[in-house]
Amino acid sequence: MDDTYKKRDFGIGLLALFFAFLSHTLFYLFPLFLEAFQPSKTRVGLIMGVYSLTAIAVRPFFGRIIDEWGPRRITFYSLVSMLFVVPWFHMVESAGFLVILLRALMGLGWGTCMVAIMAMCSDLAPRNRLAHSLGLIGVSAIVASAVGPMLAEEIVRHLGFGGIFNMSLLFVVAAMVCVLAVKEVPRTERPDRASKLLLLRKFPLAVIGIIMIMPFIHGAVRGSVLNFIALFGKDAGFDRVAPFFIAFSAAAVLARVGIGDLADRYGRKIVFFPSALIISLNLFWIAGMESYTSFILSGFIAGLGQGLIFPALSAYLIDFFGRENKSFSLALYMSLFDAGLGLGSPLFGWISDLSGYRSMYLVAGMLLLVFAVVFTIKSPPLALKK
Repeated sequence: MDDTYKKRDFGIGLLALFFAFLSHTLFYLFPLFLEAFQPSKTRVGLIMGVYSLTAIAVRPFFGRIIDEWGPRRITFYSLVSMLFVVPWFHMVESAGFLVILLRALMGLGWGTCMVAIMAMCSDLAPRNRLAHSLGLIGVSAIVASAVGPMLAEEIVRHLGFGGIFNMSLLFVVAAMVCVLAVKEVPRTERPDRASKLLLLRKFPLAVIGIIMIMPFIHGAVRGSVLNFIALFGKDAGFDRVAPFFIAFSAAAVLARVGIGDLADRYGRKIVFFPSALIISLNLFWIAGMESYTSFILSGFIAGLGQGLIFPALSAYLIDFFGRENKSFSLALYMSLFDAGLGLGSPLFGWISDLSGYRSMYLVAGMLLLVFAVVFTIKSPPLALKK
């Protein structure tokens, strides 16, 4: 496949991810649909949470299958599964078993689709631009995450929640069309189960544990920003927090598009530590800030650090487990990150209850900084793949 064709297919692959993510983000407003049935907050949490739990659980398992069967095929199959599930939401008449089952099945399809489509897109990028391609893939998801909820509000306003379900289905179909338009890249590297056993012999378990826990810590600290910054802003007397998220998203996109190839040029660990340091110092700054201008600027700095750390750390895991296990590595990274995001939020919420949001951000910054130092010192240097 020539470079021009691969660039075209890479763009179509990003469009497929964009449509799939739009289908996913339209359901951010699903709790409003559930209000009509007057469920308890615990039941709403269960219905929304089972989606993430099934996605986290199936990713490592299906990551192995994606490596063996090829990401394009699994992407298509996972989208087909979502195609069959989404229409059933029209039949939901209570917050009972059916909606829980549907959300679990959607989580299974989405958890698989996300890994497969990222692997498919990265296969279409040059081998020596792995981190940069992962960053660009992330941009597609960021844009969809910004557009999806706004679009969902307009759909509900004009068409009701039935319109949400229909539009979600339409976006799944659009993603499937894009996947079919992409030419599958011949796989020259086959997954090797023995390669992971060799890692156990080559590296101490403590080193492997440090590498595995870093995505978890990254997710936990990211959650301290995403889940509590609005409450912190309100507590600090800031009237509007949306500009923080706009600055965050803009910086993350600019970093991934403009300098997202730094980890490819200079090494994953060389980029990882400064990006972790940026995030940590910014959290310390948030803990002590008083002005609204500083608040907005901190959003930009947080996005800059996030835009750099994700490509570097995810590419490191792929290098560590081997390119032949790329989908498994991506699945593992995303599951650990999401687990940190989910489990870290109650922890940081507990800290904020005890001593306030400012102390919470100090703890989050210190946690990331300590583990980043340990990771940088203890994780093995890996040669960049050309």
